[in-house]
Amino acid sequence: MNDESMNILVIESSPHKNGSSNLLADNFIRGAEEKGHQVTVFDVARADLHPCLGCDFCGMNGPCSQKDDGGRLRDEILRADMMVLVTPLYYFGVSAQLKTVIDRFYSFTVKLDSRRMKTALIVAAWDSNEWTMTEVESYYDTLCRYMNFRDQGKILATGCGTVPMTSRTDFPQKAYELGRSL
Repeated sequence: MNDESMNILVIESSPHKNGSSNLLADNFIRGAEEKGHQVTVFDVARADLHPCLGCDFCGMNGPCSQKDDGGRLRDEILRADMMVLVTPLYYFGVSAQLKTVIDRFYSFTVKLDSRRMKTALIVAAWDSNEWTMTEVESYYDTLCRYMNFRDQGKILATGCGTVPMTSRTDFPQKAYELGRSL
């Protein structure tokens, strides 16, 4: 790794292991690794991760009362220099799997907020309407503002409903270039 290399955590959240959003993530990862960054993937769609209970056991500063993969994910996030949120677009928002992760930020909001973590967003959507990504982009921007995340880029991939559709667009190349740009 070079002197400016980062530990990047890519959080994949698609129920489709070989779907479009993960294809874009793979291209991002290839670019980031070629640049010398260390990349770890955490697949929350296949993790044992439960929704936040709102019990306030954690007091926004951990630990969470739940005994699942959330503690391991929290540790991975806090070790990372950058976090990449990867999701298919489901009804104009993030997948339920990614929303669960974001809701579980509550248990370590104090630590996470103070990190001023670098982040990026990768979203794959079937639709190609000009307004398709408006709500998910707004949600991400608000999350960044609230959590003091430093956005490093967004891949808002429209017309990417299947892997063959996605492969025919320029979004895989854009994802690769985002990884290389870091």
